Amino acid sequence: MFSGLSAFPLTPRLMTVSMKPPTRLIRCLVNAGVDSIGALGSTGSYAYLSREERARAAIVAVDNAGDVPVIVGVGALRTRDVLRHVEDAQNAGASAVLLAPMTYQPLTNDEVFGLYRDVSANLSVPLVVYDNPGTTHFHFSDELHARIAQLSSVASIKISPVSSDVDDARTRIARLRALIPAHVTIGVSGDGTAATGLLAGADVWYSVLAGTMPSECVAITTAARAGETEIAQLLSDRLSPIWDLFGRFGSYRVVAAIAEEMNLIADGLPNPVRGLESNARAALGLTLLEVRSLL
Repeated sequence: MFSGLSAFPLTPRLMTVSMKPPTRLIRCLVNAGVDSIGALGSTGSYAYLSREERARAAIVAVDNAGDVPVIVGVGALRTRDVLRHVEDAQNAGASAVLLAPMTYQPLTNDEVFGLYRDVSANLSVPLVVYDNPGTTHFHFSDELHARIAQLSSVASIKISPVSSDVDDARTRIARLRALIPAHVTIGVSGDGTAATGLLAGADVWYSVLAGTMPSECVAITTAARAGETEIAQLLSDRLSPIWDLFGRFGSYRVVAAIAEEMNLIADGLPNPVRGLESNARAALGLTLLEVRSLL
């Protein structure tokens, strides 16, 4: 569960309210052979959903994932609410939970450690530490990662994007690995450099794009884990136009637009977040044509 490819899908609105929600998005991931599914991550809009909506989405994800483990995001501003989401995720049958330290008031290292300590004490499933400073505005030090990784429930750390230089990425991953218990895996985010991260020794790719285009990401992961450096990098480079759009408009908006273009969802983003404007949407359409011509 904490190695290979973890795919983070969007959360369509009907998935949170309907007794017959759209399930194609989850089943596409299962059929593509992803190693785990990250429901209610940042791509899954967890911060915008009510407790009831999140609980419903977790149930739908688990019920449609078959034998594929589901990691459910439980982040919230208050520890009280995080623990409620933990309860709901475990009741839904989640195989693990994912936690980022959401902030409004800036948090200290001790406050963030206290959050993970309190959550760990209330878990019966493993926990993934979610390091996402671009969204949370909290920056983990390796020393804090090491401290949190000693907690009994921690099984994996999702670090922020690594360098595109494989030697720099290898140094970064090795530095963290030397500080954490051997059983805690290291996962990379930042899809554009994920192939490099896997080639540099990361255990798992926590992927935005895999939640919508899983087959392409499975191929990159398989090549990287087999040590096929040139193939993994080539497959990643073929997706460079998408990585470029992620950099220009943000992966959240771009992947929602891709899912809409592929008719996987019809109601991508929660207000007040808006989807891509017409010019960006046109650029995306051309990008998808370019990418598909290379695959």
